[in-house]
Amino acid sequence: MLRFFASAAAAAVLLSSASSACAGDGRPWWSGDWYVSVGGAAFSAPRFEGANSRKLQFAPMFSVGKVGPAVRFSSRNDNPSVSLFDNGAVRAGIVGKLVTKRDEGTDAELVGLSEVRWGLEAGGFVEVYPTDWLRARAEVRHGIRSHQGVVADLAVDAFTDITPTLRLSGGPRATLASAKFFDAYYGVDAAESAKSGLSQYEPGSGVHSLGAGAALTWQATDAITTSAFTEYRRLTGPSADSSLVRERGARDQLLIGLSATYKFGFTLD
Repeated sequence: MLRFFASAAAAAVLLSSASSACAGDGRPWWSGDWYVSVGGAAFSAPRFEGANSRKLQFAPMFSVGKVGPAVRFSSRNDNPSVSLFDNGAVRAGIVGKLVTKRDEGTDAELVGLSEVRWGLEAGGFVEVYPTDWLRARAEVRHGIRSHQGVVADLAVDAFTDITPTLRLSGGPRATLASAKFFDAYYGVDAAESAKSGLSQYEPGSGVHSLGAGAALTWQATDAITTSAFTEYRRLTGPSADSSLVRERGARDQLLIGLSATYKFGFTLD
């Protein structure tokens, strides 16, 4: 499962507004109107980051959040986050991501390489709206259990409403990472080289990938949202130089898919 597909392995819980322990009138922070969104996405993508073989995959989508000020734009690439500051033009807060396991069961090309365990990435995010039709977002996350590296995702999206219910969006993407992240996913030590047949490789830190993404989102009803999306990334730097990519994989990574979600609300006192 691709790392850049947010929520691709399991359900994610998203609390969109929990910046204080109590609501404005002194009630507990959980008091008020909430929403639940459930659905799924089907997509064709490389079997793992850097693979040259593809697989049709399915990812459940689940989020729960407190109803608050409407966010002007959100992307499927946004990881589950809690906004701690929001003045309309700038939002900032904490962010998390579930990381799926990667081992030889993922693909035969990974036989002999160390397992990347399932885990989390946790950190912060900032997003800025310089205009009514443009959003820039940055996430910086540190690995927990799966790896000990740091990952930064940068994205800029322009968006326009073709009709009141149909929105087109897209823009450039970039990912940077530390040496420990690259070592977990792209490094090949002497023992792994002997078992896998890949050349030894010790990566440093740098730019992981550059690319672009786009989506066409249809608000079918007040409760149902569907989307067609695509994402292209070109592996660069330490990821592109890895023997796993050079000898058995591909630098070009393309994802194409469809998603649908159903949203309903409830109230807590």
